[in-house]
Amino acid sequence: MPSTAQKLNPTRVKLTVEIPFADLQPYLDKAYKEIADQVTIPGFRKGKVPAAVIDQRFGRGVVLQEAINEAIPETYNVAIDEHKIYPMAQPEVDITKLEDKDVVEYTAEVDIRPEFDLPDFDKVEATVDAVGSSDELVEERIELLRQRFATTKDVKRKSKKGDVLTLNLKATKDGEELDDATAEGITYVIGDDKGMLEGLDKAVKGLKTGEVATFTSTLVGGAHRGEEADIEVTVTNVQEQELPAVDDEFAQLISEFDTVEEMKEDLRKGAEQQVRADQIADARDKVLEAILEKVDFELPEGVLKNELEARRADVERQLSRGGLTVEQYLEQTEEEEAETVEEFWAEMDKRSTDALRAQIILDVYAEENNLDVSQQELTELIFRRAQQSGTTPQDEINHMMEHNHMPEWMAEIRRGKALAQICAAATVKDTEGNAVDTSLAQADEDEAAEEAAE
Repeated sequence: MPSTAQKLNPTRVKLTVEIPFADLQPYLDKAYKEIADQVTIPGFRKGKVPAAVIDQRFGRGVVLQEAINEAIPETYNVAIDEHKIYPMAQPEVDITKLEDKDVVEYTAEVDIRPEFDLPDFDKVEATVDAVGSSDELVEERIELLRQRFATTKDVKRKSKKGDVLTLNLKATKDGEELDDATAEGITYVIGDDKGMLEGLDKAVKGLKTGEVATFTSTLVGGAHRGEEADIEVTVTNVQEQELPAVDDEFAQLISEFDTVEEMKEDLRKGAEQQVRADQIADARDKVLEAILEKVDFELPEGVLKNELEARRADVERQLSRGGLTVEQYLEQTEEEEAETVEEFWAEMDKRSTDALRAQIILDVYAEENNLDVSQQELTELIFRRAQQSGTTPQDEINHMMEHNHMPEWMAEIRRGKALAQICAAATVKDTEGNAVDTSLAQADEDEAAEEAAE
């Protein structure tokens, strides 16, 4: 099957493929057989209808179209392999010649991966923050465990930080009560005001059971989100938290260890692994940033456009689930990169563009270095996904097969392997000048995957 490739621009190519009828014949035979199996014609057994009768009844053109539609995907794949083309989108196919019993010709225009030279990764440098002490993280984890196993008791005194309050809230605007901004029986811990009304913590601190306070705040939910309203808060109960002592009995309650020293040592190991993993994740991001600065290539216009539109739609969908617009999101968060909607979307577009460029670089590296994905590596990814989502490995496999995610997941693994090798070649140091061994991240991931598999 002769084919030619014409580069329309650095990221788009036009393939012209000829299919001689000798090569099309197997597809024609298959088309005739499938039609014969489906139709009923008097005088002929099902499946035994001659080709000439099918041509007479349904037209030769119908059969030809069926055969050509079957032949195009296979011949297209042969052509892109022959010309070493790496498509990044579906081709636009057009039949340009159809001479019955002689030849079929079609063209396929498609966006392709740009060509570029990989940089010398030995010369890539990145700097990350030095790993700090894990003691603070250990204490935070212990405190969280104490709070999880805390008991409460009713108190009649004034409330203070750490107390658990039961509250009724009523919001009014211009003297009119707002129904969707009224709630009863809310549990609130003084000092933990994340996601709550601004000013609530200050209003309730020092109140006793049955006391009422009023303040003005901006509503964070409902139809009046973002509007200022007068809030009346009633404390219906004050409870004091009694945190368990950090002793051997506590260690036995919350862990597999007999002593608090053993429990703390285990927590310390976990904390050290986390800070190390965080540092290495940061190192990988910094290495990719450094590579993107060294490599310049044009992205396929259509592919980039679709990527940016998909990313924007995804962000809008996530915000919509939380009942937020972009404007409201920016008002409620401390977004460092963006203060306006335009700046927000510009930053999103930059991140999406950089992510697409990074994927292409990793794919090229993986191919040039013949990186393959083993069944074991795919199995480990499935176990990790199941562990993260709280499902079973079989659920993840079913999802993968149902939605044809295998190529996507295999590409994810290859890119991870490519990035690990690139980071190992690069020079990564912390702010204190110490070398950072990025290979530790992969070792930790492998260990976690093995534990999950067991």
